[in-house]
Amino acid sequence: MCGRFTFVATPEEVMEEYQLELPFDFPVRYNIAPTQDILTIINDGERNRAGNMRWGLIPFWAKDKTIGNKMINARVETADEKPSFKRLMERRRCLILADSFYEWKKDGKGKRPMRIKVSDRQIFTFAGLWDRWKQGEEELVTCTILTKEANDFMSDIHHRMPVILPKSHEQDWLEFNLKNATDMKNFALSLPEEELEAYEVSQHVNNPRNDDEHCIKALTE
Repeated sequence: MCGRFTFVATPEEVMEEYQLELPFDFPVRYNIAPTQDILTIINDGERNRAGNMRWGLIPFWAKDKTIGNKMINARVETADEKPSFKRLMERRRCLILADSFYEWKKDGKGKRPMRIKVSDRQIFTFAGLWDRWKQGEEELVTCTILTKEANDFMSDIHHRMPVILPKSHEQDWLEFNLKNATDMKNFALSLPEEELEAYEVSQHVNNPRNDDEHCIKALTE
């Protein structure tokens, strides 16, 4: 799964990297947790647009918005079959911006938090799905991060990992035109692997209320 990540890039860096306007500012985040707002990019059929979405998918048909607390991730291997995700795989895909994510490695001492980065990119994106939920006067735009079986590098840390989009494939994922859900699943599963690196951080990151530079410091520092 992917349950925490970071994004410490500046608005200027995002605008330069993705050649789009940001109609709002956003804070540096060292410990992003589910149900919080996160920076995403969608394509509206004419252009790419950046915006905030709440992390934790609430399908448009949901009666209770708390379902989003359990839908922070979606397994890409079955996303083309699940009612909550199939329609979104076809027409509501997004980029979720990050610069690292956390995973907890199990060993004889318990669980050790690890920070994982893409080796040659400061900013990268997770493959995401989004939906719009409305009930009465309340309206929320929410999203989920697609995950897959861990690659050789990640398998030493955890058996699942987020789907990371290589830079050259980000626009293919965003493309607005209606796509077949199974085709998009196969696309996500066939993506080239990004080279990753990881280091252990302190238990400070375990508490989602902690959102400061100490979260990303190597344990040996």
